Amino acid sequence: MSYKVFLVEDEVVTREGIRDNVDWRASGFEFCGEASDGEMALPLLRTAKPDVLITDIKMPFIDGLQLSKIMRERMPWVKVIILSGHDEFEYAQQAIKLGVTDYLLKPITVQNLQSALQKLTAQLDDERKERENLKRLQEQAEENRATLRERFLFKLIVGAVSPAEAVENGQLLELNLIARHYLVMILKIEPDDRSGQPEHDGYQQIQNMVVGLIEKDPDIFVLKRDWGDLVLIFKGHTLEYLEESRDSLLDEIRREVGKTRYKLTIGMGTAKNRIADICQSFIEALTRIQNPPGDEDSSLHQPLERMELLKVDKVAVENYLHSGKREGFDEFFNAYLLPLSEAALKSNLIKNYIFVDVVLAIAKLVDDLGGEVDKVIPELNSIELIMSNIKTIEELRAHVYKIIMTALAYRDGQPKGQYKDLIRQAKEYIERHYTDPDLSLNIVAARANLSASHFSVVFSQETAQNFKEYLTEVRINKAKELLRMTSLRSADIAYQVGYNDPHYFSAVFKKHTGQSPIEFRSQV
Repeated sequence: MSYKVFLVEDEVVTREGIRDNVDWRASGFEFCGEASDGEMALPLLRTAKPDVLITDIKMPFIDGLQLSKIMRERMPWVKVIILSGHDEFEYAQQAIKLGVTDYLLKPITVQNLQSALQKLTAQLDDERKERENLKRLQEQAEENRATLRERFLFKLIVGAVSPAEAVENGQLLELNLIARHYLVMILKIEPDDRSGQPEHDGYQQIQNMVVGLIEKDPDIFVLKRDWGDLVLIFKGHTLEYLEESRDSLLDEIRREVGKTRYKLTIGMGTAKNRIADICQSFIEALTRIQNPPGDEDSSLHQPLERMELLKVDKVAVENYLHSGKREGFDEFFNAYLLPLSEAALKSNLIKNYIFVDVVLAIAKLVDDLGGEVDKVIPELNSIELIMSNIKTIEELRAHVYKIIMTALAYRDGQPKGQYKDLIRQAKEYIERHYTDPDLSLNIVAARANLSASHFSVVFSQETAQNFKEYLTEVRINKAKELLRMTSLRSADIAYQVGYNDPHYFSAVFKKHTGQSPIEFRSQV
């Protein structure tokens, strides 16, 4: 990659000699302009945006030092080489204060100037790499933030987070949830011609367009789910504002989607007054998008009160999830779910209405145990699609069995006994502070209000690992992630995961993985 250089010199012979005799391309540069003094140079520099400025120190109107000062203020990335006929300490001292990169005495030879430029090339290359790495890290940080927001919004709509946690975690993710009313809406975008093959790029383009419309309003949060499937959470301080916001956005979305070959299906929940009831509005939207108005499904005409009679016994579900055994599934299913299955298979509406309580109970269990719902049981992220494809009781039993068994396996893999919550909190603290090289058993034990020796015994008993082994495992896993996803040097990664000594980090990494960090990255 070539860099741009601009020359300012009031002596015509000197200026033309430098311009015409230096092999700019061989030095990795492109000559992008010249001027006879600092005043003439300023507007040209603003347009050319050079990487390097070569300027004489003694010029009329605006001299080289004054020009360097202006450039340092307006274009601080530009490297400055001063040309001077004065071998005086005062000039050099002023140049150093202004951050001048090099100071060359006249008469200037082509060799001297090209040597200075070659040094600059290496410096500019390093700075460009640093900027690229920083940009990449910023993009990754934003991607991580977007992922955390999606997980948080998913937990919010399935009721797996308490109101207090929702407000607190929302603030950390720059999502202000405080309002008097909430409403959930699901948008499904599909091709007009159902026989046509779905096009991923087409879905993405339409989905991004819709998301762009939504993100204009800070009182609407959007969660992308499957292709063409968006969940919108509206908030407002009055019902009138909420409904006006909803209707205005829908009109705009309908108008834009109407210009494409895609069609829009809408599932609308009713307004709720509490954060805890957002999941109920989501349930309503979920059932209605499966059976939109005009559907011939006779279940749509059943009063809500009659549908309440079909609801699952929530206490029985929660009891089985908390204390049931795998071998007791058939008994549980036959007693509490089988009697409802026949009615559920006749209607997607009833099916979703009945089994959403099972879904919410599972999500709550996983969250209570400190897990990430969408990671432990990813099926919950597309439960309506799974349910819509179930046609027989056997298929229903198989899918419910799979999801519940995953939840029980996660439950049984968690620490037991009186220290369960303590260990979970300790792990969360380690996850937040593993980058601190001074993180120690004593610090975490103090956070748990236990002596270091007592905490060490408890931690080892509950996790089957001692504290140092667990912390090292966390750090090495994070290092693997950075080696896979970034171009950071091994030494930089060492510092980022909590090691002050890169050589020690490499030794620990090789001990745990059988490979050095460089070998691991090359295989990836």
